[in-house]
Amino acid sequence: MLTLKRLDIADARLLIEGAAEKAREIGVPMCIAITDESGNLVAFERMDGGKTSSVIIAQDKAYTAAAARKATHEYNAANVPGQLAFGIHTEVGGRISSVGGGLPVTVDGEVVGGIGLSSGTPQQDMECAQAGLDYFLAKRG
Repeated sequence: MLTLKRLDIADARLLIEGAAEKAREIGVPMCIAITDESGNLVAFERMDGGKTSSVIIAQDKAYTAAAARKATHEYNAANVPGQLAFGIHTEVGGRISSVGGGLPVTVDGEVVGGIGLSSGTPQQDMECAQAGLDYFLAKRG
């Protein structure tokens, strides 16, 4: 029998709040997805002006970060011709994202979910995802 730690809706709202605050600060409306530890969607927000194509991209980034237990930009570094992981983005029905902006959410050394952002540049998406994570960790005590 396994006992799992998992984000709840209140946690997801904190992650979204922190990420959205950063997005407003930099002037880029984002799509923000939060998943549980297995990559299933817990909460989603498309800020006014968030790109329609980014709805799915943000969810795939959060899925990748949670299910694979690694940041999407880490896949980016490995997903190049000649590397053994080249083509990883085609796996799991194309859901594996190698574009920066997805981070695992870790509490007490255990991945409990993922956060994924899309609508800005990969660097902006990464900054907002990190802001969401930092806000969540600060608020949860």
